[in-house]
Amino acid sequence: MIKLAVFGSAGRMGQAVIRASLRFPDIRLAAAVEAAECPALGRDAGVPAGIGEIGIKIDADALNALKAADAAVDFSAPGAAAEHARLAAECRKPMVIGTTGLDDGQAAIVRTAALTIPLVWSANMSLGMNLLFSLVRQAARNLEHYDIEIIETHHRHKKDSPSGSALRLAQAAAEGAGLDLKASAVYGRRGLSGGRPEAQIGIHSVRGGDVVGDHTVIFAEDGERIELTHRASSRECFASGALKAAAWAAAQPAGLYSMQDVLGLKD
Repeated sequence: MIKLAVFGSAGRMGQAVIRASLRFPDIRLAAAVEAAECPALGRDAGVPAGIGEIGIKIDADALNALKAADAAVDFSAPGAAAEHARLAAECRKPMVIGTTGLDDGQAAIVRTAALTIPLVWSANMSLGMNLLFSLVRQAARNLEHYDIEIIETHHRHKKDSPSGSALRLAQAAAEGAGLDLKASAVYGRRGLSGGRPEAQIGIHSVRGGDVVGDHTVIFAEDGERIELTHRASSRECFASGALKAAAWAAAQPAGLYSMQDVLGLKD
């Protein structure tokens, strides 16, 4: 039995993780954490998740939560996720981070924590999306000279843009095509942008409504177009993946892992 702490417990993904934890017989929720200014602070964690009271109050003390748990799952905010990773390393507790939008400094803190603990860090926890990462890498490797464009759509409340999953898809495409993503990426286009260079990966973001997450990678050449698409209709697939990652990480040595490692999808 793994006792779990959930960071960002009142957010959309945190709520999904709490609901999903009831379906995992080997996982028990031990702590639910939110930011000090969160209006849900002090409430039973099951109430925002829509499952009624479960006997776990939402608290702001991340250190105490880690001490009460065997592992942690984080869907909070970039700065908070980095701090939680530091605390998890201090407490020697495995961690799963699904939070996106971390800057270079925050990412460095996460990587440093992974020197001490097993840490799964992934922009997307679903099996289908992680399979798509592998398919995109394979397609880019074989579709030489095809133009690559990525379109992602999310709900109006999403804070980071492009999504972490879109950036991971772009990285997979760059790896397959043998490109440097920093040099090849173009984020949207406007005005007289000129003809499209061959060694370019376009990344475009759409925000609106309550879309959980749609991602499409287009490979286009004269006379044909291949589109690889993943559509998430519910957050439950991400939550189940995060819990699977937590159980997996608990049995691993220290290191930085991805869902590709958890699911055995590495090339």
